[in-house]
Amino acid sequence: MGVLTLTLGIGAEALGQQTSSPQQATDSRVADLVRAGKLRVGLGLGVPTLAIKDPATGEVRGSALDLGQALAARIGIDFVPVEYPRPGAVMEGLRTGAWDVALLAIDPSRSAEVDFSPPYMEYDLTYMVLAESSVRNIADADQPGIRIAVERGGAGDIRLSRVLKRAELVRTDTVAAGLELLRAGKVEVRAGVRPGLLQDTARLPGARVLEDRFGVIRVAMAIPKGHTERLAYISDFIEEAKASGLIKQIIERAGLRGVQVAPAGNPSTE
Repeated sequence: MGVLTLTLGIGAEALGQQTSSPQQATDSRVADLVRAGKLRVGLGLGVPTLAIKDPATGEVRGSALDLGQALAARIGIDFVPVEYPRPGAVMEGLRTGAWDVALLAIDPSRSAEVDFSPPYMEYDLTYMVLAESSVRNIADADQPGIRIAVERGGAGDIRLSRVLKRAELVRTDTVAAGLELLRAGKVEVRAGVRPGLLQDTARLPGARVLEDRFGVIRVAMAIPKGHTERLAYISDFIEEAKASGLIKQIIERAGLRGVQVAPAGNPSTE
């Protein structure tokens, strides 16, 4: 695979054009996708670090969209987004064969069904609370009577289901619903990714995001089991995208705070 070049433009039409020549005739690892003529990319909506949809215009934007477009352009085939209301719901599409690749947080519970590329970015899982809350750190939240909102099936739900001892999880079907539960006083804590929680403090004056964390999220491309050559191709693509500065550009384009480019290679997850 040739060296990734950077020409990431501001317009949507420029996204994905930063890659070298299409690989239809030269790389057998993605021959099945080339024959299909399209790359179906699973996108979980509602999380700024992945993808969000403008409720007024229906426009989808975010790092997952940008990187999916770049991969399709790299292969030289059409990009087809497959949207889900939340990141956790993307796995449902795997069982129906709805997508070829998805962008998801790496977690051992998902590894039985998908293979992950090396991660391309990372950030914290933490909590948001109201200004008057007595919860000052992660340990304070795991107490009887504390209700924690978390989006169903997402990385926070998976992690907290394993580690919480006393607090109660309140699962929501959309990411936005957790904010409304906190606003209404129906939960004491909202779990989420630091970049999204920081962004949402503007929508809930006085809310604060804890400084510590209950996990680190590393985001990667996920491929259905049984496609080892596709995984190798995509892993090469991710490493080149990190080394070339493309991932850094995508993060900056999305205006994400609290997000870093993942280091080279494939570090273990927490």
